[in-house]
Amino acid sequence: MQTRTLGGLTVSALGFGTMSFASTYGASPDQAEAIRVIRGAHEQGVTLFDTAEAYGPFTNEVLVGEALAPIRSEVIVASKFGFDIDPETGERRAGVNSRPDHIRRAVDGMLKRLNMEKIDLLYQHRVDPAVPIEDVAGVVKDLILAGKVGHFGLSEAGAETIRRAHAVQPVTAIQSEYSLWTRDPEPEVLPLCEDLGIGFVPWSPLGAGFLTGKIDAHTSFAAGDFRANSPRFTPDAITANQSIVDLIKRMANAKSATPAQVALAWLLARKPFIVPIFGTRRLDRLTENLGAADVALSPADLAEIEQAISQIAIVGARLPEAILKLSYR
Repeated sequence: MQTRTLGGLTVSALGFGTMSFASTYGASPDQAEAIRVIRGAHEQGVTLFDTAEAYGPFTNEVLVGEALAPIRSEVIVASKFGFDIDPETGERRAGVNSRPDHIRRAVDGMLKRLNMEKIDLLYQHRVDPAVPIEDVAGVVKDLILAGKVGHFGLSEAGAETIRRAHAVQPVTAIQSEYSLWTRDPEPEVLPLCEDLGIGFVPWSPLGAGFLTGKIDAHTSFAAGDFRANSPRFTPDAITANQSIVDLIKRMANAKSATPAQVALAWLLARKPFIVPIFGTRRLDRLTENLGAADVALSPADLAEIEQAISQIAIVGARLPEAILKLSYR
């Protein structure tokens, strides 16, 4: 597996997001199988693993801690705070919470659940408009000095927020949704990351499965699967957005690759400081996705994709309104 640098932190070129083992895509899978897949990712060269207190809440961190315990010294573990979750009970309340005392309690809880002495990369999951970002960065700086945290990250943050946070505590990585059908970070955030030497970690690089070509207007989603209520996954939106899947399939055929591999290879080709994190519950899909690192897209390929995408209008917001309003603050 090739490696890349996130603001000075060396990781595998592709990371593994473990949210799919929570209930986000319906009922959680068997724990033993989840552990097998997570460890299988490491066996195939992945060193960056991503979780969050909100996944469950709490249960995903416990799973990741158990799965990575035998190989802790060989991996980079990222987790996130920022939603209003009771640190003791796990009760999730509406909105966000990045008050300094809450952050400290949240991190202590993370360390216990992960059964680790340090969180390698700690993200603020969503910006809290009630708490100055300088205060958030200051708390994380203290946690780094205390040895509880290795590096500081922000998720779905706007450019000005990133600048202000970076002035207090250098930001190692920004994590936001980014893919062939979600390009919001391009105008401001990606150029800023390049200027400041910050890594960028795209989440949902496969468009929650849509860009793999395995979803159509007749696809039904399991109870609890967030896509059942997502604007981009209504039957009409799926039908309208099929043209981008057709484009990816054409390029995949030309490269003797799969659509998932092309979608991930496109991200890898954008900038050298981009490290996508994909998620899957299946070991065979994991192996397929990691093959993206071997798919080379030439400047001509990228230009062809760009020209075709410029003619496609994506239908539907990328997230439900209640979640979307928390982004780019």
